[in-house]
Amino acid sequence: MRQVVVTGGGTGIGYAIAAAFASRGEHVTITGRREHVLKEAAGRIGADHAVFNAASPVAVQEALAALPQRVDVLVNNAGGNTNLDRKQSGDLMDVAEAWWANLNTNLMSAVLVTTALAPRLSDGGRVISIGSIAARGTGSGSYGAAKAALESWTADLAAELGPRGITANVVSPGLVLDTEFFGGRLTEDGIRARVDNTRNGRPGTPSDVADTVLFLAGEGAGHVTGQVLHVNGGAYLGR
Repeated sequence: MRQVVVTGGGTGIGYAIAAAFASRGEHVTITGRREHVLKEAAGRIGADHAVFNAASPVAVQEALAALPQRVDVLVNNAGGNTNLDRKQSGDLMDVAEAWWANLNTNLMSAVLVTTALAPRLSDGGRVISIGSIAARGTGSGSYGAAKAALESWTADLAAELGPRGITANVVSPGLVLDTEFFGGRLTEDGIRARVDNTRNGRPGTPSDVADTVLFLAGEGAGHVTGQVLHVNGGAYLGR
């Protein structure tokens, strides 16, 4: 039985990923900041949970005792566009805070958790980070920039962990409904515009992303590393 850690595993894409691993008999630990959400999610799928802020080095360090001593699969899913809850301002302090917030939430969370767990990663293990179509020039300011940085860091991580047979990849979704990402702000027109950019005429689902993560975590993906796998219905063509 493999040990799987999924950050941000209480809702949405993270929950779908955790549930998919659990349904296959893997031992799953989900993490996040909201204890009641994590506890309920963990109970539904038979997982363990650890409550901490993945973007805080102090919190990550303190949480290590609650995480598995051996990790076979690490999924860095914690993140989100922090600008959606922030009023835009031209003040330099506000600009700096907005950029740091997205970088911490989407990049540093993955860097910190992966670095902390690297000594526990089993040879032949898997590190999979959840990126975004926003990293490929579709906008979203500091959020897109943070996800682009996640891709660059993953390329270095693949080289660092490769000698141990560990792969490191990014799964990059486009529009995915049934998540908390937009916080109820996305209109029907907004959905329609994004769906119109796809080749298959539909939005993504959390299970679309989870299935791709399962592939990368599987034995058959052992020679796939340092890559970005796009899950967006063709809204962005990775060629």
